[in-house]
Amino acid sequence: MSGHSKWAQIKRQKGANDAKRGQMFTKLTREIMVAAREGGADPDANFRLRLVVQRARQINMPQENIQRAILRATGSGEDQQQLEEITYEGYGPGGVAILVEALTDNRNRTVAEVRNVFTRNGGNLGENGSVAWLFEPRGFISVPLDGQNPDDATLAAIDAGAVDVMQEDNTLAVYTELTDMERIRNSLESSGLTVEAAERALVPKTSISLDEQKATQVLRLIEKLEDLDDVQNVSTNLELSEELVAQLAS
Repeated sequence: MSGHSKWAQIKRQKGANDAKRGQMFTKLTREIMVAAREGGADPDANFRLRLVVQRARQINMPQENIQRAILRATGSGEDQQQLEEITYEGYGPGGVAILVEALTDNRNRTVAEVRNVFTRNGGNLGENGSVAWLFEPRGFISVPLDGQNPDDATLAAIDAGAVDVMQEDNTLAVYTELTDMERIRNSLESSGLTVEAAERALVPKTSISLDEQKATQVLRLIEKLEDLDDVQNVSTNLELSEELVAQLAS
């Protein structure tokens, strides 16, 4: 799971970049709309909506933008988008597994764009079921230690029911069953810990390590996929080296 937590850290740092924030606002708006349309406008009663609203707030998305997206999804306005959720599966350089989650109003356009990015960056789009079995849904909670005793923080997460806990630099990565994530998040905060992020994740059951050249090619492919307007999230089983993480984070 360490590869996932490193990649999640890099994506959060990129999300703080002003150039990326506008695109993230657009993608989160779409996700809010789908969640609200499926489960209702009340985040307290709609777990999926609650999660995406929390993510939106973490990147300082204005509250009026969040409310506007919910109203567009649940109201009777003529500007409603009919968005469809699709997952694409494929392989990157070195045979790493890549799972692409998309929201689209045009399936043909999206699959053509995703296939083109795979092909141009040394990968290939696979059949349904080709790599999905390598990933399992988890809750992912990131806890900055900030002077906290890591052993005490780890024990608090384990006592709360975490599936796995690992420390990387000054951050604790806590993995949970998806249904337990909010309860564990609340338990950690009640213990005096700060939660930096809490989100749904597709975590690889096994990871692949590649040399720096191949790993860099994979990361370039993932970045190109994430730049597509319809792509919401990309998961991979690439194990990132500390050297690559340092390069990407700089």
